[in-house]
Amino acid sequence: MKPLPILLAAAALSLSAAVSAASAAHEAVVYKQPYCDCCEGHIAYLREHGYTVQVQVLQPAELARLKQQAGVDPDLASCHTTLIDGYAIEGHVPVAAIERLLRERPAIRGISLPGMPAGAPGHPGQRSGPLVVMELGAPGQAREFMRD
Repeated sequence: MKPLPILLAAAALSLSAAVSAASAAHEAVVYKQPYCDCCEGHIAYLREHGYTVQVQVLQPAELARLKQQAGVDPDLASCHTTLIDGYAIEGHVPVAAIERLLRERPAIRGISLPGMPAGAPGHPGQRSGPLVVMELGAPGQAREFMRD
């Protein structure tokens, strides 16, 4: 084999490894109530975007305790809570916001898409405007994280 093809093959292998590492799935644990179908939509959305997802089904009181422990302000709550790399992801948060959070690693508890807005990832309906993702910071001090 000539040196150039060997170098090209090595470069291709290196690039392939780099792409695999860059797209390596983050592990996500989704905590949801037993009969929430929209949560299943967001779980499928995360998997479609390369996340490895475990699902834990909790009764409403258990989920409320988990949200409180994760620092989810009741005003920013949604139907399910996901834990990824030490952050709480509340509700149908777009992957763009999750990836920004994981890339920048700010000193916050996590992010939330409050409520259940139509057209949010994994949620039926048509969007009526941008999705406003909020920071989970100090209790009662909601700040915008990003719009999608």
